[in-house]
Amino acid sequence: MAQPLKDMINLRSVSTLADGLAAAWPPFPRDRFVARALGGLAGLELKDRVRHVADALHEALPLPYPQAAAVVRESAAHARLDLWSGWPATEHTAVHGLDHLHPAMETLATLTPHATGEFAVRPYLERHRDDALKIMHTWAESPDEHLRRLASEGTRPRLPWATRVGWLMTPGPTLPLLGRLRDDPSEYVRRSVANHVNDLAKDHPEAALALLARWRSDGGSHVEKVLRHAVRGLLRSGHPEALALVGAVPGSGEVESLSLEADTVAVGGKLAFTVTVTSGAAGPLLLKYAVRRPGSRRVFHLGQREAAASGATFVVRKSHSFRPVTTRDEPPGPRELDVILNGRTAATATFTLTP
Repeated sequence: MAQPLKDMINLRSVSTLADGLAAAWPPFPRDRFVARALGGLAGLELKDRVRHVADALHEALPLPYPQAAAVVRESAAHARLDLWSGWPATEHTAVHGLDHLHPAMETLATLTPHATGEFAVRPYLERHRDDALKIMHTWAESPDEHLRRLASEGTRPRLPWATRVGWLMTPGPTLPLLGRLRDDPSEYVRRSVANHVNDLAKDHPEAALALLARWRSDGGSHVEKVLRHAVRGLLRSGHPEALALVGAVPGSGEVESLSLEADTVAVGGKLAFTVTVTSGAAGPLLLKYAVRRPGSRRVFHLGQREAAASGATFVVRKSHSFRPVTTRDEPPGPRELDVILNGRTAATATFTLTP
């Protein structure tokens, strides 16, 4: 089983940060910081570990915040910071720099190529809405793709693991940022833009679809790829306008046959199935499948086929894994497998998940 993410905050990550801080500021009490940061770490989950190390950093930097921030920025030049070693430094910024907008935002800009500041920027957007957003507009013009991405990622309405910022849930304030970055030369940035619009679509689908239609009309080198990634949530739910936006006829297509390799699968095993589908119209045929049990329905991508005309037939094979993961419980019991064509459930088969 994969190593739990929380274990990435460890002696190595703390020591890396400590080495950079000691090189940036010789009075830094390196050994005391490491001992304080590691003390009690074992019993904590990931985000609590990050906060714990950030608290130790604050205690070890008994300086006014602007001076402490300068030390943190300088540390990035002396250590090979990554997400795990740098995250506590961005958390320190999030907590202790709120009364010092400009040095704090400068610190996040320095750290984000090493350890993204997308979580740490949220309190600044909450307290310093207009001024923080103005700074992020300058980030969108940066030659550094990490900083341009932060302008989009840090303002996502539903950024995973991040605190919600109420005004970001309303479409409008961040659209100029997205418009500036939608055709960015970096796929890393464009993917964040698409994820941002996908977030927006969860609460305001019509606004998101109107935005994407306008982007398509305006053109660009990467508009179609961004558009398709941005509407994936709406396509998963079978939203008719989203299907039409990608050229698919909502609800069209038929399942000729759906066969499961077995009608039972053990936890940890795979369910193999084959589906034969026939198009109902020329154009894209978007195939998805859902695994259902009482109280749960999860939708997955099955494939996409381009039909030259109505009546085109395609055979698709897939294996679905029931490997245990820490973020999802899969209790044994009856299941249903749905095949979804262009937003419509077109066939269902039953099977049983066994211990």
